[in-house]
Amino acid sequence: MNLEENVQVKQQKTTTPQVPQARKWYFFDLENKIPGRIATQVATLLRGKQEREFLANFDLGSFVVLVNAGKVKFTGNKLNGKYYYNHSGYPGGLRQRSTKIMLEKYPVELMRRIIWGMMPKNKLSRKQIKRLFIFPAEEHNLQAQEKDFIKIVYNE
Repeated sequence: MNLEENVQVKQQKTTTPQVPQARKWYFFDLENKIPGRIATQVATLLRGKQEREFLANFDLGSFVVLVNAGKVKFTGNKLNGKYYYNHSGYPGGLRQRSTKIMLEKYPVELMRRIIWGMMPKNKLSRKQIKRLFIFPAEEHNLQAQEKDFIKIVYNE
């Protein structure tokens, strides 16, 4: 009798999560909400970290709809003291806008940038951010999915 015959090796099985056939739809109303607090929740939902079988290299995330992006509330001096930058690629092409101007003229772009800052910078998150729908007011064009919405109520 060999020593090798008595030894049993236990091997763990690796399970890979199944990509959901029907993703969930989450609905946020941003009126008088703090954007950074909402952005952490939205980034978690887009990545799929709420799923039991989360893996960082799988896309298990959900769809997220944000309405009233123009009515968010900033704390402190962020409206006048925080700036967002774009560069055209040409010399002298740097453009800076304060948060106040971004909120008045480009509320959708402002929320998208805040949420993008919470996401990892890789190819998978570029795919996941496409499931984010932001609307500056109460109206949206997703009435067909409205029956599937999971409304998130966030209290500060």
